Amino acid sequence: MSKPELTVCGVDVSKIRNKNEARVAKLLAKVLSETPGYQPDPLDVQDIYALTLNLLPSRYKQFGTIVLSEPVKDSHIESAIRRSLRTVQERPRY
Repeated sequence: MSKPELTVCGVDVSKIRNKNEARVAKLLAKVLSETPGYQPDPLDVQDIYALTLNLLPSRYKQFGTIVLSEPVKDSHIESAIRRSLRTVQERPRY
């Protein structure tokens, strides 16, 4: 049996995730495809992904969580991705 990646007081918390991670990853490819001619390198994609998550409110979930409503709409995520994309294009780190 492998050791959990992250523990607090002996409790495994490594499976608690920000719900927006998967949503941003799914929508990121769509938004990037709307920018013809732009070929982001791996670091650009990581920067856009991280910046986008930092712009959005955190939505943590754990196994068995019941989601009653989703306050962060896809359009809000797409807007945050576009903002992050502009930032990375204007200020590349290489």
